[in-house]
Amino acid sequence: MDQPDEDFGALFEASLKTKRFETGQTIEGTVVAIGPEVAFVDVGGKGEAIVDVDELKDADGRIEVSVGDRIQAMVLSTEGGLKLSRRVALGAATARQLEDAFRAGVPVEGKVERAVKGGFEVRVGGLRAFCPISQMDTPRTPEPAAHEGRVYTFRILEYAEGGRNLVLSRRAVIEAEQQARAASVRASLQPGAVVTGKVASVRDFGAFIDLGAGVQGLLHISEMAWSRVSDASQLLRPGEEVVVKLLRIDDDGQKISLGLKQLSADPWSRAAETYAIGQVCTGRVTRLAPFGAFVELEPGVEALAHASTFAPTGRANAWTQQVPPGSSGVFEILSVDVEKKRIGVAPVPEAAGEAEVRDEAPAPRFGSLADKLRGALEPREK
Repeated sequence: MDQPDEDFGALFEASLKTKRFETGQTIEGTVVAIGPEVAFVDVGGKGEAIVDVDELKDADGRIEVSVGDRIQAMVLSTEGGLKLSRRVALGAATARQLEDAFRAGVPVEGKVERAVKGGFEVRVGGLRAFCPISQMDTPRTPEPAAHEGRVYTFRILEYAEGGRNLVLSRRAVIEAEQQARAASVRASLQPGAVVTGKVASVRDFGAFIDLGAGVQGLLHISEMAWSRVSDASQLLRPGEEVVVKLLRIDDDGQKISLGLKQLSADPWSRAAETYAIGQVCTGRVTRLAPFGAFVELEPGVEALAHASTFAPTGRANAWTQQVPPGSSGVFEILSVDVEKKRIGVAPVPEAAGEAEVRDEAPAPRFGSLADKLRGALEPREK
């Protein structure tokens, strides 16, 4: 094959100006020149990458590509220029190329030949290597024989004795890929976005939602519904899909806060039109405090009946027996402060309660979560 007239030294110098690539990255380029020892590949930018001519030869020693052909190769080194390798990417590497891959941290392909004591015998190119059983997968596989005959990508952990002592790790490659996918998912997340995730686990304080590639966000129990939720497990179950809103993401993307109630209208947004001073309505007692009782007028809207508004009984805190949590009653609205989300109410005597009472406000719709939400409201206290 005729050699081109290009100045190979000049081409190599130009390769130093190539655009930025990362070691281990698989790229595609066009062969622009083939010399006695190296070929130059245009991978975009101002320069070219180099690849050993031996890697372009077939089993009979003939060069199997021509100028103008496109090839795929892996970035073996970026120091002093961009050096590529086809055989590392194809799993047919020589001992020297494997040493380069070891020093550069470039993954190589290998075929698992058989399970042996403590691990696996793997064929990488023309060399035999060993992969400890703990480094084959994540998590550890219960059936080692299942890997026999499989071709995997490995990271070389140890290279010694000219390639006669090779120790590999497939787990390192898997974890690196997982980290890359997780970083990509985190980079795509923006506060305010609505995304679909899968419930990974449910805890007392909320649920962890898998957003993809193992990236999890916390859906706090206070962000699940406008009503008080006491038991998140009654609302969400591991494995089910849920649509959530991204509320906050910290600087490094490690802590992600999610919301579910934000996907439905805040019932307080219409409270000014629904409730007025002097209005009489029914409500359900959700919980008691030393200073009064909290009364749910509708899901997400709670009012406070101060302890002083209950009929005196002559005994301290005896008023609590009149309104056990979970009980319903008739209440008169004394004050409304929508901005602070506060409504003050007072219990209406039973006789007066027979007067005109406003129909209970309709509960806002929560879609398929409605029935679950009813069972997850604040527990009854004594």
